[in-house]
Amino acid sequence: MEISVKTAEQLRLTAEEFELIKKKLGRTPNFTELCAFSAMWSEHCSYKNSIKWLKTLPREGKKMLVKAGEENAGLMDIGGGYGVVFKIESHNHPSAIEPFQGAATGVGGIHRDIFTMGARPIASLNSLRFGNLGESKTQHLLSGVVHGIGHYGNCFGVPTVGGEIYFEDCYHTNPLVNAMSVGILKNGETISATAKGTGNPVIFVGSATGKDGIGGASFASADITGESTKELPAVQVGDPFQEKKLLEACLEVIKTGAVVGMQDMGAAGIICSTSEMSAKGEVGMHIDLDKVPARQQNMKAWELLLSESQERMLMVVEKGREAEVVGIFEKWDLPAATIGHVTDDGILRFYMNGELEAEIPAYELVLGGGAPQYDRPYKEPAYFQKIKAFDPDVIPVPTDLRGVAEQLAALPNIASKRWVAVQYDSTVGTANSSTNQPSDAAVVLAKSTDKALAVTTDCNSRYVFADPYKGAMIAVAEAARNIVCSGGQPLGVTNCLNFGNPYEPEVYYQFVHAIKGMGEACRKFDTPVTGGNVSFYNQHPGGAVYPTPTIGMVGLLESVKDKMTLDFKEEGDVIFLLGRSTDDIGSSEYLHKIMGVEYSPAPRFVLEEELQLQETVARLIREKVIRSAHDVSEGGLFITLAESAFPGGLGFDVAAADAGIRKDAYWFGESQSRVVVSVAPAKVDAFKKVLGGLSYEEIGAVTGGSFEVDGQDWGRVDAWKEKYDHAIENYMTQLVEME
Repeated sequence: MEISVKTAEQLRLTAEEFELIKKKLGRTPNFTELCAFSAMWSEHCSYKNSIKWLKTLPREGKKMLVKAGEENAGLMDIGGGYGVVFKIESHNHPSAIEPFQGAATGVGGIHRDIFTMGARPIASLNSLRFGNLGESKTQHLLSGVVHGIGHYGNCFGVPTVGGEIYFEDCYHTNPLVNAMSVGILKNGETISATAKGTGNPVIFVGSATGKDGIGGASFASADITGESTKELPAVQVGDPFQEKKLLEACLEVIKTGAVVGMQDMGAAGIICSTSEMSAKGEVGMHIDLDKVPARQQNMKAWELLLSESQERMLMVVEKGREAEVVGIFEKWDLPAATIGHVTDDGILRFYMNGELEAEIPAYELVLGGGAPQYDRPYKEPAYFQKIKAFDPDVIPVPTDLRGVAEQLAALPNIASKRWVAVQYDSTVGTANSSTNQPSDAAVVLAKSTDKALAVTTDCNSRYVFADPYKGAMIAVAEAARNIVCSGGQPLGVTNCLNFGNPYEPEVYYQFVHAIKGMGEACRKFDTPVTGGNVSFYNQHPGGAVYPTPTIGMVGLLESVKDKMTLDFKEEGDVIFLLGRSTDDIGSSEYLHKIMGVEYSPAPRFVLEEELQLQETVARLIREKVIRSAHDVSEGGLFITLAESAFPGGLGFDVAAADAGIRKDAYWFGESQSRVVVSVAPAKVDAFKKVLGGLSYEEIGAVTGGSFEVDGQDWGRVDAWKEKYDHAIENYMTQLVEME
């Protein structure tokens, strides 16, 4: 077929990029070659609109064992001869079109990023965003996504230990599905995603290739529209049992020492794995596409190259050891075939039945090589003027604070996510220590060591919408705060940066300033960014979704005995609020959902105060002078107290310590850098000595089974817990009954 600018544009390449491709090749590409460039130069693979700013993030640290972005996932030292491998990625667009498979294959893909490095996944987390829960479309998407995550994770045998879910109107068309995986490996046993050794065989292993997922990387790099459902073939189909076999086979074959390099076939399939492994090793490959195990007949060369069929790996192994490697995969009843070999000239040559179908320098396809890098213009969003105009004095302080609190406790963003969590297997593998002893972060045993890991995902996107710079700092700070409140020391970050169309200057402003805020906070907490994912083009008919730079963070506990939980322990314990109470209702759930204010400033946040708070909480836990710790986040101080009371069925008697602060701000405001702790009466003096100069308030005591606030009886804890536990379930049930 004749290849023209129109052909390139149909493949989501620009006219300028088409000319650049011709210049790099010294000729006009054929259709198969143009498909390869389309996939590899998509935003999803090349980060062409984001890499400039990603490079400004802190990417080095004394505990990092591989450079940021060098391998499929981040790797950090946890001591004792072991490392933790972790990464978070998005599967937003596939989940918007086919929520079950979109979410399921997102889970499968992120686990492959972990075990392709030689690590065994031990924990899974997620961060989800949907539209209004009262709408049938949202409930359809929520049900499908949760079912997909649960199905794949439960069958694969890795516990889902934590995560977060938010519901905002802007995610109605384009939900966000971010999946995180965490694994453990022995230091020195890492497998690199590198091809080397001229003549070494290239082996395809795993599920046979089909036509599902073709063009998935390009599909993920464009807006969701009314026509997107026609692109259903771009959504992959997963098989968790195949992936379980692939995991065990890969870990077994690694032990033979025959593997030179390995990479999973995720976004862009075979073209991605062959080009990235070759470019990294400064080699080329000769690939016979007709030797690729296929489950459909007469697949074309470009279809085989771009298919994103799941549960597949590409391996380079030592020459002469092909039979040994293939034999292991045959034992696990998995397809394995030698499809080519490594060459020394840096050129990828793809053949079909002996005929050359494509010939491309590997370097020219990849990020950090010939893929273009852009610096997009940006400007301050116009809606900032509405935020600056917000006047809290026009918001009357409610006379019925208890009524407000009851509404808050049942809001989907605040209420228990029990309806979701019970669909996930959180106990498989027996490493999750948080099932019956909740902490702000999930705490997972690092088996084969005496240590534990604290893991979390965090981002309040409404804060980022209000102030991208401060909001991204808060996302990092909350992740670190959750780990510290659980007894851990923050180690490092993986991020999933979900934004709208980067060609829109106001969206790009959000992205740039979020990166700046994230970088500053990561430097302050000494948590380098080990890698992650950028997901642009998350749009709805009215514009972009809230800017959502999700933070996945891992922390270390030297022993699981160091774990701190969030629940009150005993009647009579004294309750303290660490940090500063302020007259702040900005961007709170109370202001947004109950008072109906869309535009208000982000909550108060001072980075130095946050660091002081976290260092103090860590000392309090080390000195064993507190019995619980729970940070103040969505819903404010009252919700934090209630969540600490629920696990043990205890109550509290508390009063606002600062009479100068409006009561709605005191109980429901979301001013940052605050933690609620409980202290045994006998340890109060020792507790206060550790505090140093940190601001704190003694606000009350743990009691029996009721809530007493400012001298008023607010009711029994079990009644509150009933509202909190069943709010989401009630939404889902009401819709089913209406239908």
